[in-house]
This record gives sequence, structure tokens and C-alpha cells, in this order.
Amino acid sequence: MTTFFLRHHPTERTKAHLEGAGLVLPCAIGRGGVIAAKREGDGGTPRATLKILNIYIRRDHWPGRACAFPVKTIQKHHGWCDDIKSPRYNRLVHLPFTASHEVMWREDPLYDIVLETDWNARPAIRGRGSAIFIHLARAGLKPTEGCIALSRKDMMLFLSRLTRDSCIVIR
Repeated sequence: MTTFFLRHHPTERTKAHLEGAGLVLPCAIGRGGVIAAKREGDGGTPRATLKILNIYIRRDHWPGRACAFPVKTIQKHHGWCDDIKSPRYNRLVHLPFTASHEVMWREDPLYDIVLETDWNARPAIRGRGSAIFIHLARAGLKPTEGCIALSRKDMMLFLSRLTRDSCIVIR
């Protein structure tokens, strides 16, 4: 098993390093930093051990296979439900969708590749946080809403070392 550790930046709570398999990759984390009691909308990255469940890509922006994982294609009608009242909470949904959701087919490159983690996945507990992904970072590693974000180059390095039994330890 390959274990990656998320280590806080010593002076910036929204930045960290993802370390493991011989890599040390700078990354952005949630605007709320790492938090133990994750709640929907708090902007925190959950303190947890995460596994990757699925990888989604925009094939028009990220051609070819991402890694050894099966890869799913992001479609224009894909969204991710973040509505705590919905029975589809923290799940991929098809648009149009009446409950609150994120659009997966974005104008910016953040979701050109999305690694779905097992945070609050099976079963999803309403209000405990949704859409905790590993995705591409904004310029300057600006904070996320709770996800882990890597530069495109570092995402490719991370994917090259990621295996089906890998985990990410966030402490």
C-alpha cells in the first residue's frame, strides 16, 4: 500500500504538501484549513484517511488515461449534489437537477481531472461534507472549499505513483 501524507505548511493554513512514494508536492487545501469536525460549507479539509473511489476526467482537456484506475468521462450534464436535504447528497447527479449542486463541466480547468475520495461516501451522512475531491489547483495554490488541489504537473506525478490501495492521511 502506498500512503501519502498531507503535511501542513508551517505558516499558511491553506497550503500543504502531499508526501509519499518519493514525492513532495505542494498543494492547496480548504480555506478553513484542516478540521476535525467537517460540516457542509465550512471550507475545511477533513482530518481523515482517504481512499480514491473514482477518477473523472474531461477528455477534451485531459486526453488519454490518467493512471491505473478506471477513468470515467465528465459529461456536460454531470453535477455533484451538495444539498443536505437531497437523497442524492454527495453523489454524482445528472443536470438539470433542482437541488443545490456543483457543475462538474466547468469553464475553468479545476475539474479537468477529479479524484473522488471516500469522504462521507458510503453512507453519506447529510451535513458532514460533500465533494471532497483531489483536483487541479488555481494559480498560486489559492484555497479550495475543502478539497486538495495540485498543479497540473504535480497531479500527473501524483497519478503516476497512485495505486488502487493508496490512501491519503490528513492529520
